[in-house]
Amino acid sequence: MTAHSWWLLLILAVAIAALIYLINSRLRIHPFVALVVVTVGTGLAAGEPVADLVGSIEDGAGGTLGDVGVTLALGAMLGRLLSDSGATDVIARALVDRSDTRRLPWLVGAAAFVIGIPMFFEVGLIVLLPLIFSVARRLEDHGGTKGSPYVLLGVPAIASLSTLHGMLPPHPGPLTAMTGLHADLGLTLAVGIICALPTVVLAGPVYARWIAPRLPDVRPDAELVAQFTGPERVAAPASSGPGAQLRTAAPPRTGVPTGLAVAAVLVPVVLMLLRTLAETLLDEGDGLRAALGFVGEPLVAMLAGLLFALAVTVVGSGRSGEDTRASLTDSLKSIAAILLIIGGGGAFKQVLQDSGIGDAIASAARGAHLNVIVLGWLIALLLSLTTGSATVGIVSATGIVAPLIGHGGGLEASLLVVAIGAGSIGLNYVNHAGFWLVKESFGMDLAQAAKTQTVVQTLVSVFGLGMALLVSVFA
Repeated sequence: MTAHSWWLLLILAVAIAALIYLINSRLRIHPFVALVVVTVGTGLAAGEPVADLVGSIEDGAGGTLGDVGVTLALGAMLGRLLSDSGATDVIARALVDRSDTRRLPWLVGAAAFVIGIPMFFEVGLIVLLPLIFSVARRLEDHGGTKGSPYVLLGVPAIASLSTLHGMLPPHPGPLTAMTGLHADLGLTLAVGIICALPTVVLAGPVYARWIAPRLPDVRPDAELVAQFTGPERVAAPASSGPGAQLRTAAPPRTGVPTGLAVAAVLVPVVLMLLRTLAETLLDEGDGLRAALGFVGEPLVAMLAGLLFALAVTVVGSGRSGEDTRASLTDSLKSIAAILLIIGGGGAFKQVLQDSGIGDAIASAARGAHLNVIVLGWLIALLLSLTTGSATVGIVSATGIVAPLIGHGGGLEASLLVVAIGAGSIGLNYVNHAGFWLVKESFGMDLAQAAKTQTVVQTLVSVFGLGMALLVSVFA
């Protein structure tokens, strides 16, 4: 380590501190603007020629958006289609139909796992709230549940959605990390699923069984429950006595068959996995390998999923073409800010590399013998906590640790994608939008929300890191 290397590391530390301050200051500067300002300042302080600095910013932002932006837009459209048509409601209800109380948390977690593949955390939770509230209301009526049934069913959904949002492509964070680290898509998906399944189980149904009895007073506002579950109707079962009543939710609002709804969600994932199998099992130059390689590209796979969903949802739900177009347009509005942040993060990453800061980080890490998986997780965790943005945590951590793995690729890069994504969702508290969504939706106070949303996502973060390290040991 030379004096210049230490100077570059000091610049990085100041840049991160400045980024945190700008986002959390009284001015509340938008993360995209903060990233651009810090990127320019970092490049100038590190001595990158002014003539090259603008090019680095443009290349970094444009390259990252070129790799991620179109895929993310298609994924947002797919999620909105499935939500508006009621296809996700069909999937969820099919999983929990005719289930006993002990199995319900597991099945809600499974429903959230399936629905969470194409959807962001916040969108997936809103989609699942009608199911969670209607089933929890039935459990209230029947009695026998220890603690709050809303916590019992809500925690597995939070665990599944946050795990997928942070650790698996095609979600924007993991997809951005995968691109920056040059990780293989199919391998990252496979490793991500291996790490995600035990993580979801431990942070979801297992933790829900423990925490639900300790939060017996959690219940959403009655009007909100009615809004999500539909008007209550009164029924008197044959076995009940006079005056006994049972509240039930309104029937689902879609005509999309369950099998087609599930297929619409899984089409992109299956195509991506087929690409990996073809590249592993078939020889180079094989026509089938080339075809599967093409349809398994993230952009093509998401496009195929969207077109399939269009056919299924428009025909199955009977929606008009005008309504469908309006839904797709609205879905893009919700990701505009995310796209800008990803672009700003890509610019920051490129300046770190072009100014020599990335090489200084690599030299320091090698000298300190730090585990790159732990380092990536920790940087993402701290930046996400302090900036309130998992996306900022992921894109910044990716840029910082990318030089440590050279040209990327291989199992290490895929495990690093999982670890960085897991780090970005830990310690989710009051400066995260998801925290407030959970708190207000379930009628919690701050302490109750911390025991659910904050603890669950921190458990997901820690278990995700642990699984990544475990796989790295046996790989």
